[in-house]
This record gives sequence, C-alpha cells and structure tokens, in this order.
Amino acid sequence: MTTSNEAGTDTPRAALVVVANRLAVERTTAADGSAGWQTSPGGLVTALVPIMQAKDGAWVGWHGAPDEELEPFHHDGIDMIPVALSAGEVEEYYEGMSNATFWPLYHDSVAFPEFHREWWDAYVAVNRRFAEAAASAADDNGTVWVQDYQLQLVPSMLREMRPDLRIGFFLHIPFPPSELFQQLPWRRAVLEGLAGADLVGFQVPGAATNFLNLLRRRLGWDTHRQEFVRPDGSRGRAAAYPISIATQAFEDLANSPEVVERAAQIREDLAAETVFLGVDRLDYTKGLRQRVRAFGELFTSGELDPEKVVFVQVATPSRERVEEYKRLRDDIELLVGRINGDSGQLGRPPIHYLHQSFPRDEMAALYRAADVMVVTPLRDGMNLVAKEYVACRSDNDGALVLSEFAGAARELKQAWQVNPYDIDGMKEAILAAGRAGKQETRRRMRALRKQVATHDIDHWAETFLADLDAI
Repeated sequence: MTTSNEAGTDTPRAALVVVANRLAVERTTAADGSAGWQTSPGGLVTALVPIMQAKDGAWVGWHGAPDEELEPFHHDGIDMIPVALSAGEVEEYYEGMSNATFWPLYHDSVAFPEFHREWWDAYVAVNRRFAEAAASAADDNGTVWVQDYQLQLVPSMLREMRPDLRIGFFLHIPFPPSELFQQLPWRRAVLEGLAGADLVGFQVPGAATNFLNLLRRRLGWDTHRQEFVRPDGSRGRAAAYPISIATQAFEDLANSPEVVERAAQIREDLAAETVFLGVDRLDYTKGLRQRVRAFGELFTSGELDPEKVVFVQVATPSRERVEEYKRLRDDIELLVGRINGDSGQLGRPPIHYLHQSFPRDEMAALYRAADVMVVTPLRDGMNLVAKEYVACRSDNDGALVLSEFAGAARELKQAWQVNPYDIDGMKEAILAAGRAGKQETRRRMRALRKQVATHDIDHWAETFLADLDAI
C-alpha cells in the first residue's frame, strides 16, 4: 500500500518489511545496453517473495554499488528500498566489522577477529541508516524481519523509533559461546541490539542458549526457558529455526532432461568409477585445507585408486580482496597441484579443482553426478549445500559425509558425520561412504530426503513468521 507523508510525497508503507544487507534484486543489462533489475536467485528471496507479494511487502537493502543513491522502486510486487553506502562504509562496515570481526568471531575464531573502533563507528552508522529506512517503510503495527550479522543493532534501534512494530531477527551464521563472544569490545551494545527483537532466531538450539546465557550473565536480565525480560518489563523470545532450501525446486531441476543429460556427460568426461564432490565458497571456515589433505593422503596411500576415483572440488570465489582469502586460495592451489603431481597421470588428475561460480543447473548436474558429497566445514551455521545434494538424489542413492560442526548435522543424522579437524577420522568416513553398499546408502538417503522434504525453506519462513505473529 502507499500513504502520504507529512511533506506531501508518496512513501510506500508495507505490512511486512524485510531488512537485509542486500536487496532482493540484482542489476541486469539487456542486449540493447539498457539496465534493469531481476529477482536474486537465493533461497531466502525465493521463500519470502510470495509472502511479501501477498502482504504488499517492502525489502530494505543495499543495491550493491557504492557511492550511488537510488530512489525506492517497485519490482515484482514488492517495494524495493535501496540504502546507500559509501565506498568507505563498504570497507569499514561490511569488509571490516562484518567480515573481519563478526564473521571469524562467530565461527569460533577459526581466523583471528580484528577489533577496530572506526569499523564499529561505521557499523553503528550504517545500522542506523537501515533502521531509519525500515521505520519509514513499515505500516502502523507492521512486521519487520531483520536478517543476519551485518544488522545486529537494527532491532533495538527500530524499537526506539517505532515501538508499535513487531520485530523479528534471524542470524544465518553461528552464534558463539560466551567465552568467545566476550572478547568483543562492544558486546553489550550487540546483545541489546539483538534483544530489541520480539523474536530472535538462530540456526540451532545451542546458539539460542548461548544468547540467553549472555543476556543473563552480561546484562543481568531475567530469562526463563526461551524468554528474556528487558529492563522495561517487556519480553522477547530466542529460539532455533533451522533454515533450509527450496527442496522441490531443486529436485525438479535435477530431474529435468537437460540436467540429467549434463550429469551423464560429467560422468563420461571424468571417466571414474566413483566421483567425490565438494562445493563451498572459498572461505577459511569451510575446512578446505583439511579436506584436500585427507584426499591427498588417500590417493598417496592407494586406499583411493586415482585411476578409478576422482575428487571434484568447486570453490566459489569469495572476498578476493581480503588478504586471508588470498592466502587460502594460494594454499589450496599449491596443495592440489602437489597431490596431482604426486598421484596423477598424464591427462588424469585425481583432484579437479574449480575456482569459479556455476549456475544452478550446472550445480544440480554435479550433485546428480557425484556418488559421495563431502561437506566438512570447521564451523557452519547450517550449510545448505548438504541439503541441496540430498534434494537432487531422487533415486535415493548417493552418500553424504558431513561435519558435525555444521548446523545441518542436527537434522541430517543419517550422514557419515566427521570431526573435520581429525584427518584420519575424515579419511575413514570418506572410505566408508565410498565403499558402502546400495542397501545402506539408500536406507540413509531415504531418511535424509524425508527430513529435507518436510523441512524446506517455506516451512522455515512460515514457522518463524507465525511464531512472531503469535508474540
């Protein structure tokens, strides 16, 4: 709906507002050179767009170009509210505070977090800008759903600006134990920021427990089970809502004639009896060094025959301007090169390393072509790649090796679960999954597929919003 503000100009006012670091659209360029917008392909957008269309929703987010201001626009039944960021804010708020402080800290300090006051100042300023945009976009007594670690201060800021709103927050990455969180110089502000939400959602119950414990121990607030009580006597709730994927859409894509044909071509090109697959962003939390080392030792020892077995690792480029990621890329490429040099033959490397992005249909073909999916992050909020692989295995075959430190491990209990820091244990699981008989793999895969089918992205979004409405 649209109402008029005091200045007399029309401002969109929505019953449901989603606030995320990025808008739900991305830029396109037509053949004639004209620019436009298309809906982003991510699972979160796919899940929320129908709900927002039904509720005249608005999406607040950065449009991706620094030092550019855009007016709100309408796209596919949703009001898009762009938030402008300067190049300096992208560097300090996003690359700095969000991805060099919160990201490593929340992932169990797999890399050392950095603490810089100027980054924090930018983070506060940008969060306030997002909160102001959401406050202007939300209708009276509307609902605002804030997404992820880049915007942890927005809930409390919104509560101050618009106490009439119902506010939800969901953290897509892990939330650390108190021993790690307490390193953060601005820990109180972050806790109060999150606790401005009526419902704070996490991927797993342990993360919600960590948050509630910190409210009690660091802020002195009363908590009872999943509830917390603010100093003014108002109440909020913290609970787990494991995110998922558009399961049926992935299954339909994997069964399309084009993807079936492409998967068969991949198998023919690889010319291997057994295909292992890894798919990750190139990120230090994904356990790539340990995984590649485990495969290297298996090929060197002959436990995996490089003439019959191949390991395909897709590493999607990520944050390539950050020094830590440059070092990781160099390390992986050197390690893969050494293993292929030691164990490979002319024209037949045992490890195929692909540092590039692929469209969804190519990913579905890879999932369909792989006998064993190996997902071994050192720490992960959920890991949707594991669920995507399961969704694409409609024939109930295939095996999943999964890190016990991924949030998905709580749901995908029939995977071969491993401690990614234990190289020998990972090697044993890889061999067990690769050598398992059809009866065992199908028994496990049927259970995995049932879980992923009944708990898809729509179930996640509908459950969270229903619980938020009930508060």
